Amino acid sequence: MDRKHFLSSSASILAASILPVSGMEVMDHPAAVVPPYLKKGDLIGITSPAGYITHAEILPAVRLMESWGYRIRLGKTIGRRDATFGGTDAERLADMQQMLDDRQIKAIMCARGGYGSVRIVDMLKWNKFREHPKWMIGFSDITVLHSHIQRNLGIASIHSKMCNSFPETWEKADSVQKETIDSIRKALSGEEMNYSIATNPVNRQGTGTGILVGGNLKTLETLAGSGSDIHTANKILFVEDTGEYLYSIDRMFWNLLRSNKLRDLAGLIIGGFKIKQDDPGEEFGKNLQQIVMEKVKNYKYPVCFDFPVGHQRDNFALKCGVPHKLIVQSGACTLTDKI
Repeated sequence: MDRKHFLSSSASILAASILPVSGMEVMDHPAAVVPPYLKKGDLIGITSPAGYITHAEILPAVRLMESWGYRIRLGKTIGRRDATFGGTDAERLADMQQMLDDRQIKAIMCARGGYGSVRIVDMLKWNKFREHPKWMIGFSDITVLHSHIQRNLGIASIHSKMCNSFPETWEKADSVQKETIDSIRKALSGEEMNYSIATNPVNRQGTGTGILVGGNLKTLETLAGSGSDIHTANKILFVEDTGEYLYSIDRMFWNLLRSNKLRDLAGLIIGGFKIKQDDPGEEFGKNLQQIVMEKVKNYKYPVCFDFPVGHQRDNFALKCGVPHKLIVQSGACTLTDKI
């Protein structure tokens, strides 16, 4: 994931973020708590815990989700800007906290990714969210929140496109745009999530069942050793990334291997990877498939490449923290939450 250099915007938040999270018990949950699925008339809150976004940019998402029958409430961070962020750390923290605590809000749609969630995650209070779970929606930088929720609360969440990925005009959107956005509606309403894709010749066949965890690979790497670090034993791990060199991807997979995150998986899903071209004379010499299979050669679980998730048009919704079955065969790869 591309990263820029950011200046500190809140010394007080930074100082507080190194303290232990009050009342948070770090554990690994064997079974997910699934928030109530949404029905017509339910309220979705939209906030920007990471990058900034304008009111105009989220209007297509608001209009479409309203057409699904949901009510929408915009957080105070929408339209706010502090350098690259959707408001100051304090503003983004307060906006997210309000949505976590408000029992009327049944799902929280993160407006966009970028960078910033890690700056506030340790200051969030999760007590009311734990008592009354709701869906957290997003991907990319929102991997921080998915991982933190899964590690500490065991509550399911939705890894999917966000407001900045909704087509400006639904009628003119192509089939991939429509299917990926509609997968968010299906996930929120409790419809079966069942994906079947063409096989990659490098895939390793097999069947695995386990809780689905994962997200942006670079973000997962930066969470290693923290209170938001995910456990992967007996789980299906999915990863995706963008804007990284092959040598950097290799280093991240070595991190997964050396930290035993690849050792006891039920399955591994490789999503979209937008790879930076090597500098002339600095070619890495291995492609993505070779990098991955080198790290998992001593294990037997199924491995699926080219899954439609990541920083790309075919980025379908996935329910993190929910048991799934992964079937990798010679003709197709299937992932379903109905097992």
